Parts: sequence; structure tokens; C-alpha cells
Amino acid sequence: MAGEISFIEAKTKAEKKRFVEVAFQLNRADPAWVPPLRDEVMGLITPGKNPWFGHGHAAFFIARRDGRDVGRISAQIDHLWATMPAEQGGGPGIGNWGMFEAEDAAVGAALIAHAEAWLRGEGMTRSLGPISISIWDEPGLLVFGHDHAPTVMMGHNKAIYQSWIEAAGYTKIKDLNTYDLNIEKPFPPLIQRIVASGERNPRITVRSVDKTKFAEEAALILSLLNDAWSGNWGFVPLTDDEIAYAGKKLKPIVFNELIRIAEVEGEPVAFMMTLPNINEMQMDLDGRLFPFGFIKLLWRLNGGFSGKPRVHTVRVPLMGVKRALQATRLASQLAFIMIEYIRATSVANFGATRAEIGWVLEDNQGMVSIADAIESKLNRIYRIYEKPL
Repeated sequence: MAGEISFIEAKTKAEKKRFVEVAFQLNRADPAWVPPLRDEVMGLITPGKNPWFGHGHAAFFIARRDGRDVGRISAQIDHLWATMPAEQGGGPGIGNWGMFEAEDAAVGAALIAHAEAWLRGEGMTRSLGPISISIWDEPGLLVFGHDHAPTVMMGHNKAIYQSWIEAAGYTKIKDLNTYDLNIEKPFPPLIQRIVASGERNPRITVRSVDKTKFAEEAALILSLLNDAWSGNWGFVPLTDDEIAYAGKKLKPIVFNELIRIAEVEGEPVAFMMTLPNINEMQMDLDGRLFPFGFIKLLWRLNGGFSGKPRVHTVRVPLMGVKRALQATRLASQLAFIMIEYIRATSVANFGATRAEIGWVLEDNQGMVSIADAIESKLNRIYRIYEKPL
């Protein structure tokens, strides 16, 4: 008979390493799970490294039974989330939990209850999860699409977790969808005509980013993001420190021609960011950059002997059009032009055959319509749950 479940709060560096390691212990047998880079996860949960802690605070718990670590969970409060309008999922009293891993149903139930108790102790009245640890990291529980590995910066979890979370009294509040697209074939004729029309418009310019001006370009893109997404459910604005932090993390996997900025009469109004799916490059690193993982990853990112990085899949994590243009024909035209340019470049320069778009809010009709128009197919659903405390 299994023993009693106890908890420790991971505060020291050694304890946080154990917290990170739980995911490796519980997921190694899953062929679709991609080992994250341990140093990146440590940075995510460490105040002083992750600027999210400038507007949030968190606790990280490890579940133990019979002398073993058998699960983990984070519990956190994002103080910027509390300033969001209620119709965007915000308001006072909202706490989150995430980074959930459990050996069995009993451990899962105990972990969720423990996180809820911490949130209540902090004065929270409503729980949303899983959020790991911010909406910009790995939000939602994978509830559809467990049969294939996630792309870069997307999460993966055991299918059984859904029943454990729902058994704890959680109900769906929002689904986040991703779409799979065959990019080897041209888009439908209607989309090609829309793109051609935009190319003839002298007001429109679509350019690649300039990595030699990385800081300025990153700041521009993320300022466009903050404007474009400001009306979305779950939106929490990125702070200046978070923008700088995200830019530093992304720089090694940014390629000029895979990120486009659209300008209208010289004013930047839209962007599309595409990343090579480096999960393909790090599957065999076991989450370790040292002593040899860093060399392998750098070699692959730089294309080996050819000097041309090759990936099977690219991911579009972010795109947006300024709110002033949203719901206009120009906005969709700019989106299609950027998508087409990046599609062609991904195939020609990187050997990619597929793209993943998302996540996309299930009720974001504009983006869902674009996904349908280019004949992409729903391939993953991440669900965010809520529960009154």
C-alpha cells in the first residue's frame, strides 16, 4: 500500500533542481515528450533571472511518498493579471497553478489541493490553471494531440491528467488551438490573388527583421504585440524587462527571413514571428547543454557543414496587427502576405515541409478564419480550467 503523501516547498537551488527533475522522471517513457533544457526551466522559476517575478510571486511544491519525489506543482499570483478586465479573464482574487506532474491520481489530487490551499492563504478566491508559469510561457493542459511531439515553446503532458483535473472540480474556461499546415504546396488561388494585390499596393511594405539591430527590432515587435493582443482574453502586457528577457532567449533561434514586419506608408503595423522547431534538434540532449549538448545544438542551429539550418517544422508563435486596423480587409491582406513570404522562405531556405500556427484562442474568429483559408488543420488543443476557491 502506498504511503502518505507529503510536500516540500522548493526554495533552495538544490530543491529547485529536484523540482525540475520530476518532469524527467515521470515523462521519459513518453515518446512524444521533448526533454526541456534544464537551465531554461531553472531560469523560469528563479527570481532574479525571470523578470516575471517583478510583478508576480510563486511557490513550487514537490510531492513525496515512500521516500521518493512523485509529483510537482507551482502556485502563483500575477499581479498584472488582477488589473485585466473581467471579460478578458482578469480581476482581483485570481491565482494560478501550473507545471503539474503527478505519478498517479492520488498524487495529482493532493498536489492540486495543496496549490489551492496556498492560493487561499494568499487571499485568492478563484483558481485558473494550468498556467506554467505565465500566459506567455506554457499555458493550458494538452487535451488533444498527444500522439505527436510538441513544437518549440509548447507543452506536452499525459492524457490522463485531464480526468484528474476535472475530478478536482475544474471546468473549462478557454481552449487554445494550434494548427498544422503543409507548406510545400502553394496556398489556394484566392489567397494568391490577395497576396498579389497587396504586392501591387505601393502603400504596403513587408520586410525581414535585421538581426544586427536585434534589440531595436525585438522592442518594435513586442510593442506591436502588446497593442495587437491587448483586447484578447488572457492578455497580460509584457514589461520592458520581460521584452528584453524574451529577446535574449530567442536571439539564438531567430533568423531574419523568418520574421516579417509589415508597414503601411512607412509605419509598422503588423508582424509575424516564425521559429525553427528546435525541439527536433534537442530531442537527444536529455535537457543538458553541458558538456556536449551546447556544441551539438549550436552545430545544428548553424547548419553543420552546410551552414544552412534544416528543420522539418517551423512554428508561428506570434503574429498580430495593430488594433486600429483589426477587422479590416487590409489587416487580413497583410497577414496573408506575411504568411506567404515566410511559407516560401521556410521551404526554400530551411527545407521545412510543415508549419504549426498557434496557439490561437478558440473564439478568435479572425485568426481561425485565416487558418481555415490557408487550409490548415487543427492538431492540438490546450485547455485552461477555472474553479472558485
